[in-house]
Amino acid sequence: MALANENYLKTPEIYCFDEIEKRVNAYKVLHPGIKIIRLGVGDVTRPLPNEVVQAMHVAIDEMGQAETFRGYSPPQGYDFLIEKILKEYRTLGVNLDKESVFINDGAKADIGNIGHVLGRDNIIAIADPVYPVYENATIMSGRAGFLNEEQKWSNVVYLKCTEETGFIPELPTEKVDVIYLCNPNNPTGTTMNKTMLKQWVDYAIEHESIIIYDAAYQSYVVEPDVPRSIYEIKGARKVAIEIRSYSKTAGFTGLRCGFSVFPQELMVYSQMGEKVPFIKLWSRRNANYTNGVSYIVQRGAEAIYSRKGKNEVKDLVNYYLSNAGIIRNELLNAGLEVYGGISSPYVWFKTPDNQPSWKFFQQLLYEFQIVGTPGVVFGQSGEGFMRFTGFSSREGTLLAMERLRGKL
Repeated sequence: MALANENYLKTPEIYCFDEIEKRVNAYKVLHPGIKIIRLGVGDVTRPLPNEVVQAMHVAIDEMGQAETFRGYSPPQGYDFLIEKILKEYRTLGVNLDKESVFINDGAKADIGNIGHVLGRDNIIAIADPVYPVYENATIMSGRAGFLNEEQKWSNVVYLKCTEETGFIPELPTEKVDVIYLCNPNNPTGTTMNKTMLKQWVDYAIEHESIIIYDAAYQSYVVEPDVPRSIYEIKGARKVAIEIRSYSKTAGFTGLRCGFSVFPQELMVYSQMGEKVPFIKLWSRRNANYTNGVSYIVQRGAEAIYSRKGKNEVKDLVNYYLSNAGIIRNELLNAGLEVYGGISSPYVWFKTPDNQPSWKFFQQLLYEFQIVGTPGVVFGQSGEGFMRFTGFSSREGTLLAMERLRGKL
């Protein structure tokens, strides 16, 4: 008799964004032909940068010739892409070695995969509200414990992240081993500056913790005191893994490509108390569990770093940031409490009249034909809040705000 992994049975049967899609589809069945504007799920809508498309066309042609055909990707990814990544880090004053960078198929995968390398008894800390994958990965790895009456997992430390803190997570008051941080934050769109982030690095050094730093939205940073990399903070190499994605930077949600950085200085401990370089264990996991990202996609990612590619990506990011700004200003003018939308494509706001998140979701859908994301799907502290994204079209964003104007 084959037994299931019981930890998988603890996770929600339907992923939160699938539940949103289910409700939207039910509405569409009852109201066919009505234009629905999607400001909910964080998927991009603009086409790929032309430089990326052209580079992939060339790569496809190469794959059709015996002389230039490529099979499996090297375990870490191709040097041509890694070298471009290292060069970009140097513009931030961060010097990494080639062995530290591993190309992946997007941030989401490694957020979960890192748990394979960490011991079962580690205490995990996550913010609340938070990107659901952090919590679900903790549950699936068997580290979460049981779900208590407050709908929180007994072995997870939830970092205070509320109106009171400006939706910036507070340092834990107890010792934790692994900390998930996202900056700029998903879902709240808030940012931590260098001074704030230094406190987290100092905490991790003191307690020999590891920070899993999700920098998927670093390309949206416009505030001068907000770092694009945690490695801009002194000491971070000793305690931090940085994960980046090309999904929201260059429209790669359908292509799947990103990378993770594992500095040589980052250590974990054996049960005997011996220091072990994290990168050695990650290399073993990587060699056994993945055959890498395709040559064609990695050539497309490389094109992002060309002069023309950088300009096209900048235009793409500015387009989505402008949408977020339009949303932010409209909601502020409506007198709502608003966060994010400055160095982030996400706008987080309090629901009118303190409505429950799902109730306001239904109102937006049925009265205004607008889809948002209920804040409560990101954690109990998200109840009474809603997230809009700037990833819709400009036309759709403006129309959505016109529908809401004067009615909230």
